[in-house]
Amino acid sequence: MADDPLTLGPDANSTLVGKAQGIYGSADQKEFGLLMVMNLAFVEGKYNGSTLSLLGRNRVFDEIREMPIVGGSGVFRFASGYAQAKTYQIDLKTGDAVVEYNVYVVHY
Repeated sequence: MADDPLTLGPDANSTLVGKAQGIYGSADQKEFGLLMVMNLAFVEGKYNGSTLSLLGRNRVFDEIREMPIVGGSGVFRFASGYAQAKTYQIDLKTGDAVVEYNVYVVHY
């Protein structure tokens, strides 16, 4: 389960714009690949109250991972697109990571 801050930048003190909320689980027997089900729930600005829904495979140790955006709510109703994830930093002892998401979305 995840309920992580969604910020403008990688610093812990960066402006909070929402939450990354969802679940992920191991989905590969030979490498570190996750199935991710995540909502990017926005709490600030013109996207306040809107969400983007991500569902896909995340090969954690690939430099750039691409996952589909499968929907959304509010401003992002009928959204489709993709997200590219890139690990900014990771602590393998604690499992804590900072991940940059670049999201490309078409919505009505």
